[in-house]
Amino acid sequence: MIPTLIVLGVLLAIAVVLGLWITGIYNALVTLRNRFKNAYAQIDVQLKRRYDLIPNLVETAKGYMKHESSTLEAVIKARNIAAAAAQTAAANPADGNAMKGLLSAEAGLGGALSRLMVVSEQYPDLKANQNMMQLTEELTSTENKVSFARQAYNDSVMTYNTTREVFPNVIFAGMFGFQPAELFKVEDPAERNAPKVSFT
Repeated sequence: MIPTLIVLGVLLAIAVVLGLWITGIYNALVTLRNRFKNAYAQIDVQLKRRYDLIPNLVETAKGYMKHESSTLEAVIKARNIAAAAAQTAAANPADGNAMKGLLSAEAGLGGALSRLMVVSEQYPDLKANQNMMQLTEELTSTENKVSFARQAYNDSVMTYNTTREVFPNVIFAGMFGFQPAELFKVEDPAERNAPKVSFT
């Protein structure tokens, strides 16, 4: 009877230790997932700020660039696509497809903004407009904030993915539904630079 109780006690102790160990892995993954979601929220704040600035920029340019309506419309269309993609990604930053959609939309917006800036160089009165200069300065500042927030997000994702992929965590991560997170990366090297919005 006593040897049976000893064996049961040892098995119970092993089960408790194993349970605590698995709980620790689960809690660590939850914490890291919440960190990268919070880091994405910081990107989202800056993207929304940029999306809010773009219509004002286009509206200011519209008065000077009457013959460039297609360029202005392309910027607004790209902005709307990017805003929708950002909203989808914000709903679940762990969704790789949503993040890829956002990256693609952001590339389109960056290209449209770059074209607007190139065309606006042909309008000296627009370049001298105080409102336009202020908006472009705010847009440049926001682009820098997006870059910093993206770096923090990517660092959080890397920590999460690494913790998720190491053994034995990878076994339990799959069982508990912890999927890999997508980095916020720029695919095309030409897109790595923020759109130039300076009128100096």
